[in-house]
Amino acid sequence: MSESDASERDVPQTDTEWREKLDDESYHVMREAGTEARFSGDYVDHFEDGKYRCKGCGEVLFDSSTKFDHGCGWPSFYAAEDANIEKREDLSHGMKRIEVVCANCDSHLGHVFDDGPEPTGKRFCINSVSIDFDDE
Repeated sequence: MSESDASERDVPQTDTEWREKLDDESYHVMREAGTEARFSGDYVDHFEDGKYRCKGCGEVLFDSSTKFDHGCGWPSFYAAEDANIEKREDLSHGMKRIEVVCANCDSHLGHVFDDGPEPTGKRFCINSVSIDFDDE
């Protein structure tokens, strides 16, 4: 699948379509800005070569070469495919954070922090249930 194929695919348009496409936990995280439990996700300790795509639309979000072990309990990346994500201020839960969402389907992915490694100093802290891995 080419990277441009993601935006051409059918993205759910209604809440009913999203509920049919996603399991309950993915729906809660991606459509209601929830969070999976720490260390529970499939990709926390996953370090194979490939791309991480949005579970909602298939857009490429992260390359495995940018993944690192932060120890926080969620998959961490020091860089994202900038054209495929959006960053938004998140003031929920009494904190000031930067939310990361898929630019193509508006799904919540996680948050980005300024405590990552060089060369960016960023840590994209992403829910495993928001992404799929593609080893091609």
